[in-house]
Amino acid sequence: MKKVSPSRTELAKEAASASAPDAASGPAPTLGSLASFQAPLRALIFGASGGLGAALTEHLRAQPEVGEVFGAARSAEEPWRFTLEDEASIAKVVANASANGPLDLVIVATGLLHAAPLRPEKTWRQLSGEALMTLFQVNAVGPALIAKHCLPQLRRDAKAVFAAISARVGSIEDNRLGGWHSYRASKAALNMLLRNFAIELKLSHPQALCVGLHPGTVDTALSAPFQSALPPGQLQTPQASAAALIEVLDRLSVEDSGRLWAYDGQPIPS
Repeated sequence: MKKVSPSRTELAKEAASASAPDAASGPAPTLGSLASFQAPLRALIFGASGGLGAALTEHLRAQPEVGEVFGAARSAEEPWRFTLEDEASIAKVVANASANGPLDLVIVATGLLHAAPLRPEKTWRQLSGEALMTLFQVNAVGPALIAKHCLPQLRRDAKAVFAAISARVGSIEDNRLGGWHSYRASKAALNMLLRNFAIELKLSHPQALCVGLHPGTVDTALSAPFQSALPPGQLQTPQASAAALIEVLDRLSVEDSGRLWAYDGQPIPS
C-alpha cells in the first residue's frame, strides 16, 4: 500500500498533542516563580523581541527574585543586538551581560519553522539543501554558539540554568507521522547538543543545568499558519507559556539536566 504523506493538519495536531497538560498531573503551572535560584537573579534572553521571548523577558522583569534581565535581539539597540549567524555579535552580548557578575539564567528563545519561500516539508520529495542548512543554522548552530559563550559565564556557587526553546517534534522516539524533515532534524540536533553540553557542564558547574524546553503551541508567528488545525484549548498565549516555562525551570534540579521538558513539567523522550 502506498504511504500517504502526513497532512499539515495531522502534523499540527502532532506538534500540539502534548501541549495540554495530562489530566492526571493537574493544570499547567501559572506562578512562574524563581524561588530555587539565588537572588537577585541575573538573566539573559536571546530572541527577546519575539512573541515568546518578549513574554519571557516581561515575566522575568516582574519577578521579585530577579535583579537584572538583559534582552538580546536582532532588532535591539547596541550592545544587545545580535544575529545567530554572527558569533562575534553573540560573544559581545554575553560579555556585556556578564561584565558585572555571573549569569543565573540564560534562555535562547529563537527558532524557525517557516519563512518564505521555506515551508515545512510533507515528503522527502520537497527537501532542499537550502532549507536544511537554513533551519540547522537557526535552530541548532546558532543556539550552540550561544551556549559556547554563555555556559562558562553561569554561576558556579548556586543553581544556574541554560535553556533553549526546542520542540516535541524534535523527539525521535515520539515521531509518529514523519514530515517536517528540516525542522524535526534541526530540533533533534539541538536536543543532542544540549545533552552533550549538560554532560560537560557538570564537570565545571556542578549546580548548573542545561535543558531544552517545549513551550506548547503558542500564539506567535511561528505557529500562525497551523493554528486552525488545533483542537480547542491547545493554543496558549505567550504570557501563559512563559509563566509555565519559568515555573518548570524553578522546579528542575541538576538530576534533570540534559533533557527536554514540556511546559507542563513532563519530560519528553529524546
